[in-house]
Amino acid sequence: MKVEDLNKCAGSTDWNVLYWVLGTILMPVALPLALFNIWQRFRAQKYRNQLPGKVVLITGASSGVGEALAHVFYKAGCKVILAARRTLELERVKKDLLALDLEPAYPPTVLGLDLAELNTIPDFVTRVLGVYNQVDILINNGGISVRADVASTAVDVDLKIMVVNYFGSVALTKALLPSMLKRKSGHICFISSVQGKFAIPQRAAYSASKHAMQAFADSLRSEVASKNINVSTVSPGYVRTQLSLNALTGTGKSYGKMDDSTAKGMSPDKLAERILKCILRNEPDILVSDVQAKVAYYLRHLCPSLFFWIMAKRALKLEKAEKKTG
Repeated sequence: MKVEDLNKCAGSTDWNVLYWVLGTILMPVALPLALFNIWQRFRAQKYRNQLPGKVVLITGASSGVGEALAHVFYKAGCKVILAARRTLELERVKKDLLALDLEPAYPPTVLGLDLAELNTIPDFVTRVLGVYNQVDILINNGGISVRADVASTAVDVDLKIMVVNYFGSVALTKALLPSMLKRKSGHICFISSVQGKFAIPQRAAYSASKHAMQAFADSLRSEVASKNINVSTVSPGYVRTQLSLNALTGTGKSYGKMDDSTAKGMSPDKLAERILKCILRNEPDILVSDVQAKVAYYLRHLCPSLFFWIMAKRALKLEKAEKKTG
């Protein structure tokens, strides 16, 4: 073998310099990130081992993400309390959980809850605390959506969306908070939406309710940080649930349609697993979505003029589509 061949095998000096530069620049960043990830995994596993026997209250547990969360926490050995308006559906979820025949397992508890009836929430919490005397994890998941532009949406619809999605969760959180403060322990998780991070056309009422939830969670998190109570906000993109089917129109009627974007969304089971991981890792605020939604999120904050232009184009497209179908 000739000397020239050996030089070729050794690689060019330019590549060696590039590797050195990349290693010098990236290693100080990559190494701490890798160590942080390992630490998070270790802590999550530690808390997962502590999950069995924890009391978990899940609102909106009769279907979709709430039902998936019921399965995830039940399988983790938790004492799940299922809450929603449709108690017959809750009984179905309970039956499905019991059919898993897990050992050890705690029979799920079913309690009716209408988040729109704010005056009933204190009594509901009394019933909840009467079951196990405490709630370790509260997951505010219940809510409804709307499909209508601002001009055609009745104020009553705006009010209903805000009451169910925001004030209902706020009232429930406030009613449970004293017991958590007394025990100096608890985790409160708000299931928001990417539309709580940025608003899109024909979702004004829904986005406003989720924006409000985001702000409430951020303030609460700082207030209870020193009291060993954790607060997480999960903002998912489109999820394959009945959210659009159960959404309201501007007049308050049922929308009754499955949006293409919803039908193509992530599975509730996948989201539920990510929410569990969020709670185990005590992550304060996470965005769970596809690349498109994440790009929109960063555009809204880094290049708002471009974001607003894109949303204006989207609004025109939706308006034209409505005229064709109308």
